[in-house]
Amino acid sequence: MKQRILLGRGALLALAVLFIGMVVLSTWLLRGWRLDLTENRLYTIAPGTQHIIAELKEPVNLYYYWSGKTAGEYPALKTYGTRVREFLQELAARSKGKLRLSIIDPEPFSEDEDRAAERGVHGVPIGVNGETFYFGLAGTNSTDGHEAIAFFDPAKEEFLEYDIAKLIYQLGRARKPVVGWLSSLPMNGGYDPATGQGRDPWYVYTQAQQLFAVKDLTPALTQIDPDIDVLVLVHPKSLPEPALEAIDQFALRGGRLLVFVDPLAEQDPGAGNPEMPFGVAGADRGSQLGGLLTAWGVEFKPREVVGDLSYGMSVSMRAGDPPLRHIAILGLDATSLDAKDIVTSGLGNINLATAGYLEPRKGASTTFTPLLQSSKLAGTLPVERFAMLMDPATLQDGFKPTGERYTFAARITGAVKSAFPKGAGPLRESAKPLNLIVIADTDLLSDYLWLRDAPASFFGPRAKQAWAHNGDLVWNALDNLAGSNDLISVRGRASFARPFERVEALRRDAEGRLRAKEHELEQQLSATEDKLTTLQSKRADQSGVILTPEQEAEIERFEAEKLRIRKELRDVRLGLNQDIRRLGSELKILNIVVVPAIFALLALGIATWRRKRQAAILLVQRTQRP
Repeated sequence: MKQRILLGRGALLALAVLFIGMVVLSTWLLRGWRLDLTENRLYTIAPGTQHIIAELKEPVNLYYYWSGKTAGEYPALKTYGTRVREFLQELAARSKGKLRLSIIDPEPFSEDEDRAAERGVHGVPIGVNGETFYFGLAGTNSTDGHEAIAFFDPAKEEFLEYDIAKLIYQLGRARKPVVGWLSSLPMNGGYDPATGQGRDPWYVYTQAQQLFAVKDLTPALTQIDPDIDVLVLVHPKSLPEPALEAIDQFALRGGRLLVFVDPLAEQDPGAGNPEMPFGVAGADRGSQLGGLLTAWGVEFKPREVVGDLSYGMSVSMRAGDPPLRHIAILGLDATSLDAKDIVTSGLGNINLATAGYLEPRKGASTTFTPLLQSSKLAGTLPVERFAMLMDPATLQDGFKPTGERYTFAARITGAVKSAFPKGAGPLRESAKPLNLIVIADTDLLSDYLWLRDAPASFFGPRAKQAWAHNGDLVWNALDNLAGSNDLISVRGRASFARPFERVEALRRDAEGRLRAKEHELEQQLSATEDKLTTLQSKRADQSGVILTPEQEAEIERFEAEKLRIRKELRDVRLGLNQDIRRLGSELKILNIVVVPAIFALLALGIATWRRKRQAAILLVQRTQRP
């Protein structure tokens, strides 16, 4: 008996040791193995991100600043912070040592807190006590380069992978992207002959010079250098054919373009009078780009301006005049912007002036994705309506919205053919897919539409203060286009937060079905109470007719009906979530009973199969013995 007990204990001990050994061995053998079963592949790294990491020549150091202790009081932030940490750990695990991740929880007044600020990660006050909360990422490389995401905005969770991949890409590249800039508008400042004074450079242009290596191009160009990553065309007008052919060849090489066209460019120096904001009669202030837009699958009508009753802004045409509503100077809000595209996501408002519209060309081989659109209370106006315009209210005379949404900006991608099939260039069709963003307004680049002078400060010169996101739109577009093809391919992922869609659908269905019954019962109850009140008032009225036994019975019947309706009404209200409770019970049974039972049966089946297989092998071995 003791021997059996000892053998049993020994077997249990051996099984425990075997189990621990299998866990350790599986952990070592299956290191790096991951299986993503989430619906939207939330934990699967995009191929573009993987390629960016694989192309790193030298290691990149990542510093994840995360106030984990403080986040415990805020479940939503804690969940998102865990999501960011797990994603960074996933990247580091797959990088083969090229990404070195450090997770830091900065204590108040510590060296870590000082170093976070030096690296560009800034804490924000949170809670009633104003505790500093850190939730950002900094990165450095071996050449003292540094990039940072100052704070992970939960509202931009869909672009988490893009933002991190962009940071890694910027640290891994050896130079700033080169942007070729061709404009017929005086964006770089200079002398203004109309006023006899110097002009300041446009702010959007000076900021682009800080973010990128900008090369100014002229209409006399005959080719575009291969080192140019992005080509910017602002109000192309009367470009000679050699320049158009050079742009065409750049596009066919897979070049990335940001193009601004306009039916009525207010800042066009070649026409108009500075006293007349929208020009004089007969002045041509529209953009022309030959047949290039058509070849790229885009239709642009240079003689039509979009008016919008919903987004029209109040403006003063001249100093001292009261503001008037102008249906062609538009203040778009977030509902007009594509929230799924990285260029427009997170932007709040964009201001346009006398903008045109874009349409996909029928039969085009490219993909046309709207980025900025009008409301449905929009229509078109001929550019002639703006000649000598003194009263913007007159634009509404005869204006009829079409009910359509007009596209002000679009992303165009895909293979294209040359607009000059008999030209001198070597390419006749795309060697690489085209990446193009077209915006049908140039005035949005003007300082006055999105910047104002900040109040004077004792600490420095008067600064610019943005009151719209026009500049962010341009810089986002350049930043996106200047990235590698891998970075461009990393689009917004689905949100990590998973709502109970089936539960919400059941709730909506129950509410729709039961609220109608509830309303019907409430009407019956109200009618019954009215009749009951009328009959009982007769009973209380001594001067009235004495109620007959039938009327007394009617009162009793109405009282019983009232109780019945109230009970049924309570049952309906209690039954509002009945389907949801039933679904919860089904899920509990599924998770607690069915799934474990399936795995148990699967394990028994595998064990039985292995036992039979081993028995068959032993039988073969025995029969083969001499």
